[in-house]
Amino acid sequence: MGQTANQTLDINVPKVRREKIPEAEASDLRAEIKDLLKRRKALLVAHYYTDEEIQILAENTGGVVSDSLEMARFGHRSEAKVLVVAGVRFMGETAKILNPEKTVLMPEIEANCSLDLGCPPDKFQALCNEHSDRTVVVYANTSVAVKAKADWMVTSGSAVDVISYLRDKGEKILWAPDKYLGDYVQKKTGADMLMWNGSCVVHEEFKARELQNMRRLKPHAAVIAHPESPAGVLCQADYVGSTTGLIDFVKRTEAEEIIVATDKGIFRKMELVGAGKKIIAAPTAGESATCRSCAECPWMAMNSLIGLRNILRNLEPQITVSKDLAESALLPISRLLDFAESRRQVVFGNNDA
Repeated sequence: MGQTANQTLDINVPKVRREKIPEAEASDLRAEIKDLLKRRKALLVAHYYTDEEIQILAENTGGVVSDSLEMARFGHRSEAKVLVVAGVRFMGETAKILNPEKTVLMPEIEANCSLDLGCPPDKFQALCNEHSDRTVVVYANTSVAVKAKADWMVTSGSAVDVISYLRDKGEKILWAPDKYLGDYVQKKTGADMLMWNGSCVVHEEFKARELQNMRRLKPHAAVIAHPESPAGVLCQADYVGSTTGLIDFVKRTEAEEIIVATDKGIFRKMELVGAGKKIIAAPTAGESATCRSCAECPWMAMNSLIGLRNILRNLEPQITVSKDLAESALLPISRLLDFAESRRQVVFGNNDA
């Protein structure tokens, strides 16, 4: 049983703007950033959806390009004093929660997420109060304040297993914030789920009818999708999974063409592991299309080489989380990590993210 609990909030979505820097200037920026990372004893961790330049810098300087939870865990395992999180704000907050002793910086502190913005803590608390009989499960793509109100945090790769476990215990679920991921999980598990009416502006725009037309033109192509996409897209997919899961599918599939319904920032990694396979963007244009993002997160695009250089020069502003809030938010995160460890499960996440 799946129910939606509230009306969609109007979110101001910025235009996708990526910096255009002459190569000579970009080369100087990269050199200075590498030097600053060394001098600051800093580690750059970047999400799959950030600009290719930033992903390459992370990999070339001992950092990582990954999903949101692994970014934070990678930083935790390192001896770096400073973590630079190239992604969106909830990722910086998660890194700070798991690394309270480290300085956590972001190239653009205003980079946010429609799922986070669309789930204000006060309104979410009111819904929790109305349904105190339900177990509160939130997706990783939420603010620290929302996580602090939850019993469990899940990632896109762990959500089905966690909800199945709670369903088997007879628990009813209050789920937030992504209604499409929630609908996917509910159909997979049969759990009683009351869902917040949130969505990712990138994944919501993939068009089912236009995808059908594309599949007719490319009958041998595999279709893969992130579960934040609408049901009409997911039902056509040969594989539905987290960002890391999608990359793994590209690596192991025998299909020579793969139609991908997630942010195009991930294509670089897919092309690296795909051994010549053709990666094709699933359609976002079509009947009634607005194409506010066109398969590119406008907040992820705010991460830039200039912003990265400046934050390393100044070490300000930093991501801060109060001790009380961090302790409350750590509880649902730790539940997920303990659950995964007990089942020897690899936890994959997104902007998943």
